[in-house]
Amino acid sequence: MAAEVRQPKEEKNSSTFHLSNFFLFLFLFYCGWALHVGGPIPAIEADAYTTLDNLGDAIQPMCPCFDELLYDVPGSGEILGSPLILIQVTRLRCGGFVLALRLNHTMTDAPGLIQFLNAISDMAKGLSALSIPPIWQRELLNARNSPLITRIHYEYEKVNNTNKTLMAMDENNLVHRSFFFGPKEIRALRNQLPSSLGPCSTFEVLMACIWKCRTIAFAVDPDVVVRFSCLINIRGKRGFDLPPGYYGNAFVCPASITKAGMLCTYPLEYAIRLLKKAKAEMSKEYVKSVADLMVIKGRPLFTQPGNYIVSDVTRVGFGDVDFGWGKAVYGGAARALSIISCCMRFKNRKGEEGNVIPICLPPLVMERFEHELKRMTRPITSML
Repeated sequence: MAAEVRQPKEEKNSSTFHLSNFFLFLFLFYCGWALHVGGPIPAIEADAYTTLDNLGDAIQPMCPCFDELLYDVPGSGEILGSPLILIQVTRLRCGGFVLALRLNHTMTDAPGLIQFLNAISDMAKGLSALSIPPIWQRELLNARNSPLITRIHYEYEKVNNTNKTLMAMDENNLVHRSFFFGPKEIRALRNQLPSSLGPCSTFEVLMACIWKCRTIAFAVDPDVVVRFSCLINIRGKRGFDLPPGYYGNAFVCPASITKAGMLCTYPLEYAIRLLKKAKAEMSKEYVKSVADLMVIKGRPLFTQPGNYIVSDVTRVGFGDVDFGWGKAVYGGAARALSIISCCMRFKNRKGEEGNVIPICLPPLVMERFEHELKRMTRPITSML
């Protein structure tokens, strides 16, 4: 894809783009339109000599042309002293357009981003007032006056990984794949579960499968502890009283832990029970304990060795963003990170509705992962 990009002037002392601190998103629209980009944030206009149909399923996460759809403005990738958001709008020959943006994750999470985009939509449609006014009120999630850690937080546990071999990955040598799970794949996984397990969400079934296949692929020592962290948003949950306009980060990520050997050899229901147990820990007290932990331990990073983190954004509303020309053909995260993925709604080229999960792994590990995934999802998982 060739593109004419109106790039800002090069800045001195350009900085490294820290992927761990930002989310990247793509929204693709098919419509006739006219748009002017401007304002105090870095905004880029571009024209691409291609159509939406030509992109096909390439618009899924790990889009191969993403670097052309969002120019990395020098000096815009730091946490401090950088723009909170970077936007590029690329016009397509068919009349559609791509809105790509990079967000400073310290300011908001995915639901907060959607609220921001819907606010832009309100203004674009000429509404006199925003349908949901933004609310700051960060004090609602402050630590207590006398901080006290009252819950076990495996997601922030310090792990002894002195030889740096536990699920080690070279960030410069990773393979990126997106895996589509349609009705056939979900049914194949559910058929492996006993009725005694009770109701399970599609997300729980998928994550148990991905976690197990990923651990097998890394060939981890059976006695090593591995963990899975699931991001749980507290918006709209009883007892938290967050106002509708709150757009800051409002999630916790309780972790499931187990020995690798048990996860790899026990039936799929074992992993699902672990996920259910961790999710059940989420409560108002758990959230307060996380806030207190941040004060007491000096804002530690989440555990990285042996951990895998997934955010379920299937209900966030990426596909419902409408600036006045209709809803997006695709809306969602543009890529995965080494230990972080998103689960998103997606319609493949056959018209099948399902979930797509982008994953990054070392080449040999990815080969083993694909093999295990195909084995577990008979019939073979549809790979986009």
